[in-house]
Amino acid sequence: MERRDFLSSSTGAAALALAASAGLAPAYAQNAPGWNKAAFDSKSLADVMKALGATGMPAESKDLVLQAPEIAENGNVVRIGAQSNIAGTTQLALVVEKNPNALAALFDIPAGTDANVSTNLKMGQSSNVYALAKVGDKYFYSVKEVKVTLGGCGG
Repeated sequence: MERRDFLSSSTGAAALALAASAGLAPAYAQNAPGWNKAAFDSKSLADVMKALGATGMPAESKDLVLQAPEIAENGNVVRIGAQSNIAGTTQLALVVEKNPNALAALFDIPAGTDANVSTNLKMGQSSNVYALAKVGDKYFYSVKEVKVTLGGCGG
């Protein structure tokens, strides 16, 4: 069954609704209002920061916890999480330094909710992974090196 047929069926529509409620955006989301194309097309941490509107580079913070494996056996599926204990966090981002597009995920954090996210990322090679937290007009980061033993983004 082709993807179109699956999505047009009632079961496919239910799966799409479930995916949307889980924060998984369909491919056409990149045309949605508020989509930051420049940020997701960025090739480096500095470019991501500029596209997000930051005036400088982020400051390291022990209150931003990055959960990532030291070794990822398969770069196609690498579980990464970030938790900000910094009051007033409004956004969390995950950046993979050596991926073709550095910004891998961007989450808006509604007021009154815990700034705690996790997702599966694809990594083409061993790289530093950054968690970025936006608090007011400032950004904070945490970084960890993840070694990939089997390629994901083209390996």
